[in-house]
Amino acid sequence: MDTSRSAPIRPRRSPLSAEAAIPRRWFAGSAAATGLANGVNLLFPHGERFFVRSVHRYVDRLDPALREQVRGFSGQEGRHAGAHERFFEIMRTQGYEVDRFLDVFIRTVAWLEARVPGALNLSVTVAVEHFTAILAEAALRDGILEGAHPAVRDLLLWHAAEEIEHKSVAFDVLAEVSPGYLLRMAGLAVASAILFGFWTAATAHLWRQDGLSPIAAARELAALRSSRAAATRRDAKLIIGRVALTLLRGLGDYLRPGFHPDDNDNAALARDYLASAGLEASASPAMAPRLERRIMA
Repeated sequence: MDTSRSAPIRPRRSPLSAEAAIPRRWFAGSAAATGLANGVNLLFPHGERFFVRSVHRYVDRLDPALREQVRGFSGQEGRHAGAHERFFEIMRTQGYEVDRFLDVFIRTVAWLEARVPGALNLSVTVAVEHFTAILAEAALRDGILEGAHPAVRDLLLWHAAEEIEHKSVAFDVLAEVSPGYLLRMAGLAVASAILFGFWTAATAHLWRQDGLSPIAAARELAALRSSRAAATRRDAKLIIGRVALTLLRGLGDYLRPGFHPDDNDNAALARDYLASAGLEASASPAMAPRLERRIMA
């Protein structure tokens, strides 16, 4: 089992440079694959701010050790949100219109957050954090980002490693303040509807701007799978199948009554990537309160 509860969680600076020259079709040269990846990217900043708010609702009820983990979690999620918002600017310069979708997404999540009990908001966070952690594992273990432009690949792998580092924080907060299998399953149902519904909508919105219907996009992805040029791009060939299998496996794990995120011992993946990339913590624990105030604003 991982020892993530006792390991310090510190935010690191994003590797994304504002000067990075990223092509519009940055994922294996494919508009379809790029749209699929950009679609989930559009959900990150507001989703991560929601996660922090849902956890912070209960911070005064936590023991000091878990409260310190929440600080690190908040700092990491805050930097993820900021980095992906900078990536939105790159998407805009590439010619994508993203603000109409973002407005609908933000207003929908805000409406639901205001009307759903705090414990259910936290349970939704726990479920989405589980999905992001297992997708992060696939990115680091299976190389599904090999065909991505290096600047975007570095951004997503940095994000993935930190998601694994803090994968248990929201779960441990829920277990502390409102444990119960039925609540966890209710959060899973709501999270799945929001995550996959808006991911699908975002991807379709971006595909339309590239002149792709869902059928045309599926054909493009199929052509990538059969193309000799894609032989060295495992992500382009296998992204749909690997992501689907990863999510199904993660769903099966999550449905177990005794599930805990640390049951999946993948912390070494994050440590090894961060070490190989030379990404050291750039924010001390003393900076965490400032990062929390920034993301909660």
